[in-house]
Amino acid sequence: MGLWLVRGGSHGEYERRFLDDNRVYLTWSAGLQEHDLSGARDHDAVRAVVEESYPGEPAKRIINWTGQIWAFVVPMKPGDWVVLPRKETALVAIGEITGPYEYDPKAAEPYRHRRAVAWLNKDVPRSAFGQDLLYSFGAFMTVCAITRNDADKRVRAMAARGWKSEPGMSPPVPGVAPEGYEPPVDLELLARDQIAKLIIARYQGHGLARLVEAILRAQGYTTYRSPEGADKGVDILAATGPLGFGEPRICVQVKSGDSPVDRPTLDQLVGAMANFKADRGLLVSWGGFKASVEKEVANQFFAVRLWEREALMGEIFSHYDELPDELRAELPLKRIWTLAAEEQEA
Repeated sequence: MGLWLVRGGSHGEYERRFLDDNRVYLTWSAGLQEHDLSGARDHDAVRAVVEESYPGEPAKRIINWTGQIWAFVVPMKPGDWVVLPRKETALVAIGEITGPYEYDPKAAEPYRHRRAVAWLNKDVPRSAFGQDLLYSFGAFMTVCAITRNDADKRVRAMAARGWKSEPGMSPPVPGVAPEGYEPPVDLELLARDQIAKLIIARYQGHGLARLVEAILRAQGYTTYRSPEGADKGVDILAATGPLGFGEPRICVQVKSGDSPVDRPTLDQLVGAMANFKADRGLLVSWGGFKASVEKEVANQFFAVRLWEREALMGEIFSHYDELPDELRAELPLKRIWTLAAEEQEA
């Protein structure tokens, strides 16, 4: 059996369709969507289709795309597992391939090339995986095999343990790749994983509420943070204006666990907003949100905002220079510049 990385678009724009349809797709645009690859049984046959689909593309890019498309069509088999790193969250979806490659010419682009998948877990925290696996998940490829360091065996063992973290998992070493690992990888994503591990190590439990409060203060809010312990569904109260008597008045609930929160937590926050006469709510969940919460985003758009790990980290980066010296000493970060990687998908 094998383990494959499959991405749902460079910005995660196709991920929800992958998860809802119980499929993975080859989302290359335009030309490739016009060609059925069912008869392509080797690398050369796939390359011929890619060259026809994208005339004028550099040879290096054609080779790169051919390798990824061939992997999806030929060697990927039912029984293999797929890893879908969810771009906008700190979660990873794991599924089992249940069917052969299929081509549907009547489907909308870019959903014509597909494989059926049974999703085993859509919400595995990235923090559950060893750093070497995260390096593999960070490959700058849309489709590729994950083979190093017994990756397939280890992920299946995680499933057998109820998706618990690998025993004896060592902490990351910033800037150091596992021995024998081959680039290219998404260095920004790997850096964010390392920063995330440090954040949750330093700010577990009520400590994460302290960090969120500092961000709100940097945004100009006056805040009240509940003492550690029972909080009546609210960790932080925040408002603008002199002494915090202005609007909006915000109730904030902060969850630092690895598991995504479900609808009852959102309902609890909405109830607390009424109790505290707040007109806005902010639900912060380090482990992300279940689909039942994500489905309420539109309904609660004018009342509640959701911050998962990536959104919270974005706020930290945006307001880092305005955070208290104490917090910046606990969380030492610096900005660096690096070359942007070439897109690996059409």
